Amino acid sequence: MNSISLVAVSIWTLGLLSTVKPSSAFKLPAVATTSTRLSRINVFGEAETKEPQLPKDVKDAISKCRGAVQKGLEDRLSRMDVEMPVGADFGVEKKSKNKKRNLASLTQDESSESSLTMEKLDTSNRELARLFVEMFQPLGASHICTVFNDEYLAGQAREIWANDISAECNIVAIDRKGKRSRGGIAKVGNKGLKKKKKSMGFAAKIASELEEDVSGPFNLPKDTEVALFVAPGPKELIAIERICNEVGMGTCIILLNARLSYFEKFASDDARKLFTEDFQTVWSLTAAPQEDAPGCLMHRAYPGSWILARKPTVGTPKTISLKDGARFTADECREAYDKIEISDLEKGTEKLAENVANWFK
Repeated sequence: MNSISLVAVSIWTLGLLSTVKPSSAFKLPAVATTSTRLSRINVFGEAETKEPQLPKDVKDAISKCRGAVQKGLEDRLSRMDVEMPVGADFGVEKKSKNKKRNLASLTQDESSESSLTMEKLDTSNRELARLFVEMFQPLGASHICTVFNDEYLAGQAREIWANDISAECNIVAIDRKGKRSRGGIAKVGNKGLKKKKKSMGFAAKIASELEEDVSGPFNLPKDTEVALFVAPGPKELIAIERICNEVGMGTCIILLNARLSYFEKFASDDARKLFTEDFQTVWSLTAAPQEDAPGCLMHRAYPGSWILARKPTVGTPKTISLKDGARFTADECREAYDKIEISDLEKGTEKLAENVANWFK
């Protein structure tokens, strides 16, 4: 089992909606080939060293997330968990010059007409994956693998990212049977990797599908150095556990929006240890249990403490508790919330959806 090497790669600091210009973006140093080159890859700018603070807007959230992952790489973490609010709108696929992005777009008002849908959830997860693919571009497209749960989701990413040079990577699916794989690296000019299909009858189509090799367990492409698993569920965690055991600690595995805290059962004790102990939460910004701490969020940026914070009706967010180690439990959230002083007016008029949606306005 190879450990992560100490090759440092420098890259420009990216804005949330910036476009990469490869001619002046970065220069890779001459290095010997190694199993991985991730330990101190500087793709996120300077790591956070100040006291933990909530991000003030979307761009700040992405920047701080970069810093947390950067610190994790420097500390040789190769099993990372990243979690953003459910349905977060990063504005990557719908760029607007006049729209100012704030964290209200990360915590949308679910009571409004723009309530969450599966399409919005898929878009949010894909946008987050897209940001991470851009961050790791210095490794080279063939060394980055973005793993979706099924071929439908993978196909959408290939099509949407096809003409974006900063999104080049291997795009694969754990479940390859749902839709025929188009496979390969998404590159500029491949027009979503769509190929002209020959006209064929029903029998020929069935035979063609049967000829495609989708048998056997899912495996990462050869030479993968960083694998991004997008919103995996219980079934996908079984495959991820096997992959972790096969590739060893020399390959960086990052879970994006896995929501591990919601899992009550795992396939085995080894799986529980892997996902609750071996995987480190390097970045998390989520709602606290609302029945225990109404209007509160939990946040952590590695290697900092967990923050439990609340946005009052008027004023800036207030940290009500800090905790090292594991995230706050429901009981700890309730205890911290009960200790703060809230006026009767606030208790009677504050609505959770409005409070969270307007968190950083």
